[in-house]
Amino acid sequence: MKNKFKLYTYLIALGLCLAVVSCKAPAIVPVKATASVPDTFESSKDTTNMSTIPWKTFFKDPYLNELIDTALKNNQELMITLQEIEIAKNDIRIRKGALLPTIGIKAGASVEKVGRYTSQGAGDATTEIMPGKEMPDPLTDFGVAAYANWEVDVWKKLRNAKKSAVSRYLATIEGKNFVVTSLVAEVSNSYYELLSLDSQLAIIRQNIKLQNEALDIVKAQKDAARATELAVQKFQAEVLASQHMEYETLQLIRETENRINFLLGRFPQEIKRDTTYFLDIKSAVVNAGIPSQMLANRPDIKQAELELAAAKLDVKVARAEFYPSLGISATYGLQAFKTGYLFKTPESILYSLAGDIAAPLINRNAIKAEFKNANARQLQALYNYERTVLNAYMEVSSQLSKIQNLDKSYSMKSKQVDALNSAISAAHDLFMSARVDYFEVLMTQRDALESKLELVETKRDQLNAVVNMYKFLGGGWK
Repeated sequence: MKNKFKLYTYLIALGLCLAVVSCKAPAIVPVKATASVPDTFESSKDTTNMSTIPWKTFFKDPYLNELIDTALKNNQELMITLQEIEIAKNDIRIRKGALLPTIGIKAGASVEKVGRYTSQGAGDATTEIMPGKEMPDPLTDFGVAAYANWEVDVWKKLRNAKKSAVSRYLATIEGKNFVVTSLVAEVSNSYYELLSLDSQLAIIRQNIKLQNEALDIVKAQKDAARATELAVQKFQAEVLASQHMEYETLQLIRETENRINFLLGRFPQEIKRDTTYFLDIKSAVVNAGIPSQMLANRPDIKQAELELAAAKLDVKVARAEFYPSLGISATYGLQAFKTGYLFKTPESILYSLAGDIAAPLINRNAIKAEFKNANARQLQALYNYERTVLNAYMEVSSQLSKIQNLDKSYSMKSKQVDALNSAISAAHDLFMSARVDYFEVLMTQRDALESKLELVETKRDQLNAVVNMYKFLGGGWK
């Protein structure tokens, strides 16, 4: 009894030594994210944020809404992101399972023949199971038992790992929301690109018609000796150049349709779209709100914030590896060398209960390296969060300025188109009265065509800028 007491004393002392030595874990460097942004955007003072408007209400075009709805159902990138959410959800189950005891059942049979001239063989030869019956040779063994293993989460290592998995799961949801936001914006921008190309194609074809009429006039003047072959060839060259532009635009229309179909997860087909005059489309009113609303609405910012929270918990998990771990195991079942004795109780009953404490003492380089890696990943997550916030503010600020400048540019470009349209009529009349040569007519037509195409492009940029602002403020995923 006295020896047993001494043994327990030594074991307790050894356990305390393990705990003291292993508790020399590195300190956790405190990391705090600062999402400080200016109170307002430079060129916006309103407090209404348009990102809270659902995309079905924000976009008024029924054809566009139908395309977006199809994309949200079939887009492959979005489907991949949804599977990432499932993976993260299953990771939570894994971490949760590590907190609970592992319980199982096992059954087995074996046969063993040991040498007679060994300590075990000699002992078996003299052992009697029953009067007059020695130990069987070879010895069989049959058993069935339930077993359990459990790591006691003394230092919250397993609980912090579970919390980290939950944070990453929530981060994947925000990542999905960001993919939805980007997808809505990309489909919308491609749709407006398609409408602008349709408008440009109509302008080019109208210009070809005018050029052909001018070419017929020049040919008639040549026949009347009022123009030269050079003038005819110049007008003919302009017609060919416009026809070349027409085919280029048709190719761009096909490519844009294919890009939209790809976003919708389907093979090439015609895109149904609004056929009204492109320049008459009204863009939505821009309300940027205040930066704090942007922080609350943008999924990529919330995703970065959750990933930072998970990285902080990973550091605590890595630090807990320096501490001793407490494991408990137990077994209960039946065991016998013959199946007839297997259920003969209590002789065939076996059970065990054991607890062990293990802690790293020497050569802890791997644990130290993992802890340093966790710290480095935590700093990466912090810098990524700060960069995401800064980038979001810059995107909104730049887009606000772009919208204002595009409004002014569109107004100037519209006046230029009106002036050149009047110039075409004037040049035509002057050419017919031989007061200007054909070169003036050609240059005026060319300038008018370029100006009209630029006006359409400016309108497209206006619409895209509003869509991008909607995205940058965190709209489109609700």
